[in-house]
Amino acid sequence: MRHRKDHRKLSRTHEHRRALLRNLVTALFQHERIQTTVAKAKEARRLAERMITFAKAGDVAARRHVSRFVIQPAVVAKLFDTIAPWYSERNGGYTRIIRIGHRLGDAGETAYLELVKSAEQKEKERQVRIAAAEAKALAESGEKPDKKKAKAEAEESDEAPAAETKPKRGAKKEKVGAGTGGGGTKQRRTQRKVGG
Repeated sequence: MRHRKDHRKLSRTHEHRRALLRNLVTALFQHERIQTTVAKAKEARRLAERMITFAKAGDVAARRHVSRFVIQPAVVAKLFDTIAPWYSERNGGYTRIIRIGHRLGDAGETAYLELVKSAEQKEKERQVRIAAAEAKALAESGEKPDKKKAKAEAEESDEAPAAETKPKRGAKKEKVGAGTGGGGTKQRRTQRKVGG
């Protein structure tokens, strides 16, 4: 009987289960949304919300506690600097599970585990995605984006007077290459082989 045993074992040993959950929580904070099975998502959600609560405290002890569990130092920094301030006015409920159906192959029930975001954050991310899509479309069509055009024009106007005062780069390289720096040794080696 499983009296008072409320967590899922996920058909793994203690060490394997802990490693799995550490990886899931780290990936959640890194990508802000992951796809996994419903059972794993429910177990990872418990730990992820605890880590966010520690990050909201923001002191050295909390940072050490979180860094013992979250694998990558860059993700720990992101958690404390970026993610925790999102939830300063919120007491719990930092993540959500969205069921997306059954997996082909073993029919496991899958879900998205994601961080809850405010409407302002969603709108800001939407604008960033739109700008990235426009930049990609411009790149595919062969045109430069506006910022790159302005920078290229500024560089062209700066290079015109600079070309008059500075010697050409290619000329220097030709003079350096004209010497017998490494060529002589190679010729001597070949002569030795031929003579020997």
